Amino acid sequence: MDTPPLSFRPATRDDVPGVVALLVDDMLGRAREGGDLAPYLAAFDAMQAEPGNTLFVAQHGGRIIACYQLVLMSGLSLAGTRRAEIEGIRVAADLRGRGLGAQLIADAEARARAAGCGLVQFTTNAARSDAHRFYRRLGFTPSHIGFKKPL
Repeated sequence: MDTPPLSFRPATRDDVPGVVALLVDDMLGRAREGGDLAPYLAAFDAMQAEPGNTLFVAQHGGRIIACYQLVLMSGLSLAGTRRAEIEGIRVAADLRGRGLGAQLIADAEARARAAGCGLVQFTTNAARSDAHRFYRRLGFTPSHIGFKKPL
């Protein structure tokens, strides 16, 4: 397949199975994502109800080939800088290394700028060394250490 120029659009509920396929098609997702769509559909419905929380997808040939979630936030730090959090960044494994990830990040940054954000941020699993090199090439700096705690 030639590398398609990606066009991202807000996801619909019908896109959830394709997004879940991307989550499973991942070195970490294989062990932590499941086949039951019910929790994913419930999560999508909850996201839809939250202002400033949007899942975006790109398709090619009827297949979801990339996705990301963009969460817009206001805060007091950095003199009230509005920020965007990117989550769930995925490109189909068979299409990685073709520039699609850079298109995905450019789309997220453009949407964040249009929403008045002065900062875009995300977390990435410490085991994703290839992704870390990719993000650095795009101008991101590993400025913080993230912590998680299951509840």
